[in-house]
Amino acid sequence: MSIDIDTARKVAKLARIRVEEAALPALAGELSGILAFMEQLTEVDVTGVEPMTSVTPMRLARRADVVTDGGIEAQILKNAPDAREGFFAVPKVVE
Repeated sequence: MSIDIDTARKVAKLARIRVEEAALPALAGELSGILAFMEQLTEVDVTGVEPMTSVTPMRLARRADVVTDGGIEAQILKNAPDAREGFFAVPKVVE
């Protein structure tokens, strides 16, 4: 697929990018190159390939799910504009 200068101008406008008139042919060429590469990617056979989140096999570091700092309710609520019964009080927004 080839991108013409008018399409490149429209893409630049939609992306809110100011492109000088003299640079539009180069932009059209770059966009055409990107689309050609994307078309090449559709030709790759990926049947049986598992999706991955990283190129290297690794697991995220996990931590124990334990309470480490509790019982500081007064410190947490001391800067609240309005606190009632140990909770932040907020104005009612839905009737």
